[in-house]
Amino acid sequence: MQNRIKIAIVCDSFKESLTAIAVAESIQTGFQDIFPDAEFVACPAADGGEGTVSALVAATNGKLVEVSVTGPLGAPVNSFYGITGDGRIAVIEMAAAAGLEMLSPDQRDPGRTTTRGVGDLIRHALDEGCRHFIIGLGGSATNDGAAGLAQALGARLLDGQGRELEAGGLALSRLARIDLSDFEPRLAECTVEIACDVDNPLLGAEGASAVFGPQKGASDELVAALDAALAVYACRLEEDLGKKVADIPGAGAAGGAGAGTLAFLNARLRPGFEIVSEILELEEKLGSADLVITGEGRIDGQTIRGKTPAGVAALAERLGKPVIAFGGSLGIDVEKVHQVGIAAVFASVSRPCTLVEALAEARPNLIRAARNVAATLRLGMVLKEKSDQAEALGR
Repeated sequence: MQNRIKIAIVCDSFKESLTAIAVAESIQTGFQDIFPDAEFVACPAADGGEGTVSALVAATNGKLVEVSVTGPLGAPVNSFYGITGDGRIAVIEMAAAAGLEMLSPDQRDPGRTTTRGVGDLIRHALDEGCRHFIIGLGGSATNDGAAGLAQALGARLLDGQGRELEAGGLALSRLARIDLSDFEPRLAECTVEIACDVDNPLLGAEGASAVFGPQKGASDELVAALDAALAVYACRLEEDLGKKVADIPGAGAAGGAGAGTLAFLNARLRPGFEIVSEILELEEKLGSADLVITGEGRIDGQTIRGKTPAGVAALAERLGKPVIAFGGSLGIDVEKVHQVGIAAVFASVSRPCTLVEALAEARPNLIRAARNVAATLRLGMVLKEKSDQAEALGR
């Protein structure tokens, strides 16, 4: 029987338990027990959210840069960004400087939180010589339309008396003028790509404040006030900068950061997995594979909406490659993943347990699940070979 097959493993992280690298290594360990002669291509991936920096740094032999920046409530916090191995591209996760998980539930207030720390990261990367930026917008605690980011880069957001606005989304209700006379000039030389997997506009019932504000601690009254403040902001972006961005799909991402980065950074909004797959050259890696394996921490009906497994499956389907997926758990409507080309999906947890136990046992659970799936595949190969032999003998 021919066991020399090539398997491409392209997975996202299992949140709170395994990095994308650890996920790929665990799956490879399980499969190698059954297919010791197989050729493996293990590639950590991401969709622009949490884990994007580590995935791209690891895959390109880049480096992680640690730096102190302004946190979501204005106090200094320890943050980080990545630089790819060629030294050209800075990879930034908004959540690393303005993330919701940086705040306890009682600290969450999208009326006051700021994206200034993201601008601090951009300026630091500029000083390091980077002129190409990838910024993931997921997981933010903010609703300031990236106003804080712009202020960190030299933009002056002024009220009717010419005073600089304080931090936070509510302050934008008093925005009277935007002054870019001291704005960071090196940005004119830069390419900025925003990893954005939502299509919400900036304002209204489907906008930043209404859809994402409650997740960040906003009451109904605060949602309405923030939406009104972003409307003022959108008007000033159009009148002072000539940037009409409020209705662009994705403008409402990350509390309106989509709109702000479009206006101030001349950014391009793109699906996160699309950006990552280009840098990782995934099409080339998958093109020679016999089997593609993907996965993420929870696979459910939301997976098909721009998440890594859906992106991997779409690419593999275009190349005519079969795909299976592993998840730490499987959720509601998981069968929807079959629509995007995932032939079979498996949970790594093998017994009833608590979340704490599942997180602690994530690696051995995934190795065991991968081995069992590999054993099933090998059994199928044995049966197919016997069937072919019988057919050749005319039985």
